Amino acid sequence: MSQSANPEETSPAETGSGRPVLSPEQEAEFHERGYLVVDFGFDPDLLEQVREKVNPLYPAEFHQDHTRGTRVQDAWLQVDEVRQMAVDSRVLEALQQLYGRRPLPFQTLNFPVGTSQLAHSDTIHFNSRPSGFMAGVWIALEDMDENNGALIYYPGSHKLPEYSMQDFGLGTGYGHYKAYEQAIQRIIAEQGLQPEYGIIRKGEALIWHANLLHGGSTRRDPNRSRHSQVVHYFFEGCDYFTPMLSTDEEIHYRNPVWIPESAAGVDSIRKRLSPSLLWRALRKLGMVT
Repeated sequence: MSQSANPEETSPAETGSGRPVLSPEQEAEFHERGYLVVDFGFDPDLLEQVREKVNPLYPAEFHQDHTRGTRVQDAWLQVDEVRQMAVDSRVLEALQQLYGRRPLPFQTLNFPVGTSQLAHSDTIHFNSRPSGFMAGVWIALEDMDENNGALIYYPGSHKLPEYSMQDFGLGTGYGHYKAYEQAIQRIIAEQGLQPEYGIIRKGEALIWHANLLHGGSTRRDPNRSRHSQVVHYFFEGCDYFTPMLSTDEEIHYRNPVWIPESAAGVDSIRKRLSPSLLWRALRKLGMVT
């Protein structure tokens, strides 16, 4: 296990106007609790366009049975509105203020319903050297409540060590992920951590620290939707790796594809991607079979 870097030790960023995006109170809340709910003022039309344009990308099984959970990864390659939300200047400025480094968006996930996923730390999926320079931003595309599978998270849990598969006596790879989830459940019980729920409104965003334990609460009404978009960010000046596939002796480094700030950049990325990587990305979007 390892301890993450402390973003509080870095200098805050400012907006183009010279005013910080977040107040000192908001910064303190993030560093103390590991998350922060922010209204960045997203255009309601943009939120609707994301919902409408991503919807056809969900698999046929979901459209036949809306109670089935699903997601679409990296829809920004197909839907420009997804990219626009990922690179929104207000979000980027807030992240730079919190972490003191330039944020680099590298992955989007879009969800039509809640995941009911057990709690985990993103540091099992993504991490950096120096550690701790990764964050997630979850954006509500509709109102969230206790019935449609709101986010669940454990305030302050980001201060726990960054647990690896080896810390729990597990091998590398996704075949051990369920055992990892059960180990995290034991940590939650042992530490006496108390959950909170993301009862947030359409257009609001929740920024979370990479090591915050979080998941999806139970969908009390399985017929309810819970449209949302998640963006994962690394930060400039780090090496990036996948902890779940790594050991202390052998690190599985990543070479992320950064989400571009302009639509023109998407075409450039498609041309640069190797045929196999491009095929995998488009297959996830249902554009090839």
